[in-house]
Formats: sequence, structure tokens, C-alpha cells
Amino acid sequence: MKFQIIPVTPFQQNCSLVWCEASKQAAVIDPGGDLERITAAADSAGVTISQIWLTHGHIDHVGGAERLAQQLGVSITGPHEADRFWLTALDQQSQKFGFPHMESFEADRYLSDGERLTLGEVEIEVIHTPGHTPGHVVFYHRDSETAFVGDVLFHGSIGRTDFPMSDHQALINSITQKLWPLGNQVRFIPGHGPGATFGDERRSNPFVADAVLA
Repeated sequence: MKFQIIPVTPFQQNCSLVWCEASKQAAVIDPGGDLERITAAADSAGVTISQIWLTHGHIDHVGGAERLAQQLGVSITGPHEADRFWLTALDQQSQKFGFPHMESFEADRYLSDGERLTLGEVEIEVIHTPGHTPGHVVFYHRDSETAFVGDVLFHGSIGRTDFPMSDHQALINSITQKLWPLGNQVRFIPGHGPGATFGDERRSNPFVADAVLA
């Protein structure tokens, strides 16, 4: 598996283009907007976008998903069904956060914990990680020990929990009970900002470091 991070939207959200080197089939994780940048990256890499995967329903992560799906004739997968209310209120989100008007939509397929997604010869594991939103999921590639964590975890911080149906303790549980067991060596790609490893965060993250939670 190879991937490229493409910052999009005024929130500089880390959209990720991931692909199978053998088949050149690609998925876009969290196409929040700036679709021309995403398709240009795919063209430059010589890959074909065949899937769209969403970690959660916030507008900076999903705002371009429906338009990209229609443009390319592909389906939208994820997040967990518990985030359906975010997708069906996308028009309200666009007004609240100052984005151009966007029509609400629904995913073609919602995900559950433990599911597997395939992209050519690449297999991706789905991990349900509620807290930031109730239906947030993480996409994990075990072979390369890479996790696309959306807004669950950041380098030196964690996701906000002041949104409707957010849950701070659930977020802490998702990080410590679902992500940490994958191993300190796992590198993660957050929804915003630079990535790091789980080991880095266990040592120094002021919200979830081992010493803080002991």
C-alpha cells in the first residue's frame, strides 16, 4: 500500500489518497473538498479512484464526498451508522461552519467494527472508535502498520468532544483500548496536522500519555 496526504478545505483537513501498488486501484479517505487537488494527485500517481471511505460525518471530512462520487461513478463507504445524522444534516453543517451550501447525503454502505475493506490486493481493517463522534471509524493497514485515525487522535492532542453526541470518556477508551493494543510502532495519519506513532503519544501526549492516565 502507498498513500499521499492531501490537505483540503479551510480547516486543512488531511485527505488521504491510498492505493494498491499492484492494481493501481485507489481509495480517497475523507474528501472534504478541493476535489481538483484530489483528482490531480490521483492522475499524478497514475492510479484510479474506485472507492471513497469516510472516518466520520463532519463537513471538513465529507463535504466533497457526494460530488466526487457522482463525478467518478463510485460509492461512498463509511462511517459507522451512528454518524448518519451528521451526513443527513450536511446542509446545516455548511451553514454553521461557513462552507458553501452542500446538500445532505447518505453513505452507500455504513461500517461496523471488525469489517475488512479490500483495495486491489490491499486489505484494510475497520475499527469503530466512538467519542469525537458516535460513528467514527479508523482505517488500519496491518501489513504496513499504518492507521488513518481521522479526528480521534492528533500529535500532542485528541479530538474535540464538545459536539452533539460526543463523549470524552468514550474517546479515551477508543484510544487506549482500540488503538494502543495495535502497538507502539504503528504510525498514524490524523485528520489534521502531522502524524506520529502511537508510542510517541503514549510517551508525551498530555491527554492520553501512559503517565497521565496511570
